Amino acid sequence: MEQDHSNTKRLICTPSPNARNAFFYIQEAGTIRTSDATAAQRENLESFLFVAVADGHGELSYGGESFALSKGDCFFIDCRVPHYYKCSDREPWELMWVHFNGSTSQQYYEYFISQSRNVFSPASFDRVIAAISEMISLNEQNAPDAEIITSKLIVELLTVALTSGSSEKHYDSALRQKLSAVHRYISEHFSEDISLEGLSSEFYISKFYLTREYKKIYGMTIFQHLINARINYGKQLLRFSERSVEEIAHLCGFNDQSYFARQFKRSENLTCFAYRKKWRD
Repeated sequence: MEQDHSNTKRLICTPSPNARNAFFYIQEAGTIRTSDATAAQRENLESFLFVAVADGHGELSYGGESFALSKGDCFFIDCRVPHYYKCSDREPWELMWVHFNGSTSQQYYEYFISQSRNVFSPASFDRVIAAISEMISLNEQNAPDAEIITSKLIVELLTVALTSGSSEKHYDSALRQKLSAVHRYISEHFSEDISLEGLSSEFYISKFYLTREYKKIYGMTIFQHLINARINYGKQLLRFSERSVEEIAHLCGFNDQSYFARQFKRSENLTCFAYRKKWRD
């Protein structure tokens, strides 16, 4: 179903069973031009909303916060939460939006909001506009692969949201450089004895601050990064060497073979021997 006046285009879609079960899918998408721009107030709507401000100004109230919005801004919200947005009286906005759901929408949103605020200004704003425009066009034409390509385009929008709301704007360059150096050090020295105390001393940063800010930027703890790096190397050795599991454990930085085996099983849901056999056969 499509509504298309001179200033507004609204496309309403009903997903197929396959799309509902497997893909991200559009519920509604469209554009609003300045003369039709009005206010919207909703809650308890089973939908996620991604909005791009193509021109003008407005405001969003969401989760107890108010945000001023202008050209180049986007917002991403869970519509079950009460929200309200409206354009400026003096400089009405032009919007492009997509209501969507399905697949891992909830998980994407939870990760996004753990890293960022609901409003952000992506450097790749043109990419956002292009993705929403393509979604609308595909679904207007009822293209054969519209639902599959739409799911891919929604992932593009989510990728923009996740990367635009990242540390780039929220951390000063000196801190970013220091945490990047810590990250690189762990990646290069994972087989050595690495401790939080040692990193704190090596990089002149408090343990508490390092732990908190590292997880904000990289989405994992220092311990998780260290274990992942060791497990990755262990997988290489299991596949491409004849070394025993005990040798591999020590080469990866584990002093205890059984601890390596437990961490490997937790990571891969396979024992070391089962992994080696599966990837070699």
